[in-house]
Amino acid sequence: MNKLDQIVKPLENLYAKAPALPVGAREFIVSVTPWLSLIFGVLTVLASLSAFGISAISSPLLALGGTSPVMLMLIAVFGLVEGVLMVVAFPSLRKKLLKGWNLIFLVELISIVDSIFSFNPAAFIVDLIVAAIVFYFLFQIKPYYKK
Repeated sequence: MNKLDQIVKPLENLYAKAPALPVGAREFIVSVTPWLSLIFGVLTVLASLSAFGISAISSPLLALGGTSPVMLMLIAVFGLVEGVLMVVAFPSLRKKLLKGWNLIFLVELISIVDSIFSFNPAAFIVDLIVAAIVFYFLFQIKPYYKK
């Protein structure tokens, strides 16, 4: 059992108790997930690259304002990793391979870690709520993905 499975299995057991979506809804989500992954992956990569540029240009001003430019760079790095993983997941999601599902699951885990580093308790709570909802949908469609 790999490390990701050690995280997936307990969550899978937890979300198995949640009400199931209708089959049509699950099939629709499976059909649009690859495209959402590709679109949001590209947008996230572009936004992260922009954040790198903004942090490089504005770092002296950010430092004067008490904001650490390192935090903005760290958030940009997390965003870049998330975006690249979403783009990389696209072909596997189209083929309905479990590898693609695992990559999207990993993106959501990275998003939670990213929110911890924002040092904003309100944003962290919102991110946890969003993650719980995303995990619900992910575990609803997991049976459609095969090794």
